[in-house]
Amino acid sequence: MAIIVQKYGGSSLADIDKIKKVASLIAEVKKVGYDVAVVVSAMGKTTDSLIDSAKNLSSDPPGREIDMLLSTGERISMSLLCIALNDLGVKAISLTGSQAGIITNDRHTDARVIEVRPFRIQDELENGNVVVIGGFQGVSYKREITTLGRGGSDTSAVALAAALNAERCEIYSDIDGVYSADPSFIKNAQHLPEISYQQMQEMSMAGAKVLNAQAVQFAKEAQITLYARSTFNPGKETIVRLLKPEISAGVKAVVHENDVVKISLIIDSILSFESLLIYLEQHQVQIKELNFVSPEETGSDSKISFVISIKNIIGWENRKTELSNKFKNKISFIEGLCAVSLIGEGLNRDNSMLQSTLELLNSQGIKPFGITTTSFRISLLIEKIHLNNCVAAFHKKWIEKPIEVPTNI
Repeated sequence: MAIIVQKYGGSSLADIDKIKKVASLIAEVKKVGYDVAVVVSAMGKTTDSLIDSAKNLSSDPPGREIDMLLSTGERISMSLLCIALNDLGVKAISLTGSQAGIITNDRHTDARVIEVRPFRIQDELENGNVVVIGGFQGVSYKREITTLGRGGSDTSAVALAAALNAERCEIYSDIDGVYSADPSFIKNAQHLPEISYQQMQEMSMAGAKVLNAQAVQFAKEAQITLYARSTFNPGKETIVRLLKPEISAGVKAVVHENDVVKISLIIDSILSFESLLIYLEQHQVQIKELNFVSPEETGSDSKISFVISIKNIIGWENRKTELSNKFKNKISFIEGLCAVSLIGEGLNRDNSMLQSTLELLNSQGIKPFGITTTSFRISLLIEKIHLNNCVAAFHKKWIEKPIEVPTNI
C-alpha cells in the first residue's frame, strides 16, 4: 500500500478542536486506502513557552537539558492526536523520534539527522495503524535525546518520507504555501504555485519560515516532492520539486531575517582562527557568510568577518561576553542588523541586478553592512530600522512591477 507522510505544524494543533479537525483529515486519507505516517510539532506556542521557562531559571541553560525539555512538547501533540484518531475508530499509535528510528549526531539543540531506521514504523503500518511521530527530535548515536533546531519537524517528515519510500510528503501549516514575501509583512505578496528545490532552499536559509532548509535538502537528495498547504483552508498549495532552469531571469521572492549580528576579528595566526571556530562549535553557534582577508591584502594581520543569527541562540549575551574576554579589542560586533535577500534564477549572470539593488538602497538612504551573492540569491545586511522600507521597495520594484533582467544566452 502506498505511503503518505504528513506533517502538521504547531498552529494546526493549537487546541483540542483543531486536533480533532486534523484527526478527521487524517481519517479521510486513511479511508481512501493510503498508509499514513504523521509528523507533529508541539501545540501552538508550546516550544516558545518552554524556552521562556528555561530562561527564567538560567541565562545560559545546558543544551542537553534544553533538548530534554523541548522534546516534551511534541510528545503531548502526538499522544492527543492518537487519542482523537482512536476515538474516530482509526487505529493509531504514537512514537517519539527515538522510537521512530531517527538517529542524529550528538549536537544538542541543533542536531543533524544522519540515519533513519524506520523498522518500528513499518511494522505498525503493516498492522493497519496510523503512526504519529513526534517531530523535531531524535536520538544521538550516544543514546542522548536531541532536537533538530527550529523547523526541525519538517526535517523529520522529509527524512521519514525518504526512508519509507513514501509517495509524497505534505507539509501543513496556517499558510497555504510559499509566497513572494511574508504575507503578514507585504499585503501584495504573490502565491507561488511551484518552486524549485534550490530556490526554496535559498529562501529557507535566508529566513523564510514556510519550510526548513535541511528538510528541503533531504527532499532534493531523495527527489521527494513536497506539498506545502494550509491545514484548514484547502485550495492553493505550493509544490516544491525539481524544475528545469528558467530561461528568463528575475526575482521570485524577497525574504528577510531578523536578529542578525556581524562579527569581525583581527587574527594574528591561523591558530587564533581555529580557536574561534572551536569555541563556536562547542557552543553550537553557526556562522554564515564568512569573509577572509589575508595579510597580503591588509598589510598587517588577517581579518575575518561573518554573520550569525541570534534568534534561536539561548544564552547569546553570555557568548558575546566570553568572546569579548577571549579576543579583547581584536573582536567587534555590529548588532541591530537584519538580512534582506532577493531569490530567483540567474540573478548574477551579470552585474545589472546587483547594480540596480544598490541604486535602490541608495535612493532609500539605506547603507549596506555586507553583501553576499550566489547563483540564486543576493543578500544584504542592513539596519533593522530600515527593514520595512527595504522589503517593500524591493518587492514593489521586482515583483509587483518587474523589470527585465538581461540574460546572456
